[in-house]
Amino acid sequence: MKKVLIIDDEEDLTFFVKANLEMSGDFKVLIANRAKEGIRMAAKHKPDLILLDIRIPQMDGFEILKKLKTNIKTLNIPVIMLTALSDESSKTKAAELYNEEYMVKPVKIDVLKAKIEEVLKRRGLN
Repeated sequence: MKKVLIIDDEEDLTFFVKANLEMSGDFKVLIANRAKEGIRMAAKHKPDLILLDIRIPQMDGFEILKKLKTNIKTLNIPVIMLTALSDESSKTKAAELYNEEYMVKPVKIDVLKAKIEEVLKRRGLN
C-alpha cells in the first residue's frame, strides 16, 4: 500500500481525494491542512508521494516545496503540484523547485490516480 500526503487547506477537496484514493485499496492517505503541519508530517511519515497545493495560508506551496527539497528526510519524496493556478510562471517556478508533475484543479480522480501511479512507477515505487 502506497502512502500519500496531501498538503492543501481545502478540506472538501482533501476529503474527496482521500476517500476516492483509499477506496481503490492501493493507498493510505494522510492530510495536512496547514503548511507547517505538512512539512512535519512529510518528515515524520515519509510518504511515497506528496500532493501539494500552491495557495495555502501562512506559507505558499512554492515555499513548502523548497523546504521539502532542502530537507534530507524529504528531498527524495516526489511532489505533484495540485493547484488551481494554471499560469506558465507558476508551472515554471514549480519545475525549478523540482516538482514531479503539475496538475490543475479541478481534476478527475481517475486522472489523478493514473498520474500518481505514473510518478511512483518512474521512481520505482509501484
